[in-house]
Amino acid sequence: MEKKEELKEIVDGCIRGKRKFQKQLFEMFYGKMMSVCYRYAKDADEAQDMVQNGFIKVFKKLDVYNFEGSLEGWIRRIMVNTAIDQIRKNKRDPFLIDDEERVQDFEEDPPFSVEEDEYYAKLKAETAIEAISELSPAYRMVFNMYVIEGFTHKEIAEYLGISEGTSKSNLAKAKQKLRAQLTIKFANLNEHE
Repeated sequence: MEKKEELKEIVDGCIRGKRKFQKQLFEMFYGKMMSVCYRYAKDADEAQDMVQNGFIKVFKKLDVYNFEGSLEGWIRRIMVNTAIDQIRKNKRDPFLIDDEERVQDFEEDPPFSVEEDEYYAKLKAETAIEAISELSPAYRMVFNMYVIEGFTHKEIAEYLGISEGTSKSNLAKAKQKLRAQLTIKFANLNEHE
């Protein structure tokens, strides 16, 4: 059976409420969606909650999926929205900058240098994800949305109800904190090798 036909059969089965197909869909995308949610969560338990809540929404909304885009992309968007909604619910206003400094209108952050690109390309994924998870919710959210999900600062500002300047500021500060955290983490890793 072709992949697209198999996906259609699974989606149709899920829409009809068949547990067998729901289990197949869940198992097919669980790992990838856990990775998506873990980038937004403070720990594995919170990521698990996000995934569970996300799949509940996926199963409720599958009847509107029209097979025009990838199913994985469609599910991923629901997971990102679920993660953001859950963070909003758990904290009154997590998207404002943590520092009480005045928000400056940052220009786009300059790209990493070639040396930094090579250095960061060699990072172990687990350590990088751990460092991202240690960022404050405000910094982590903007970093994930901009760097990983590909949102623009304008889209982030509209979605989170913040200014573009706050989005740019949070991204710049997130990158700065990540550089510092990763420098320490990888120095420690190198000592143990």
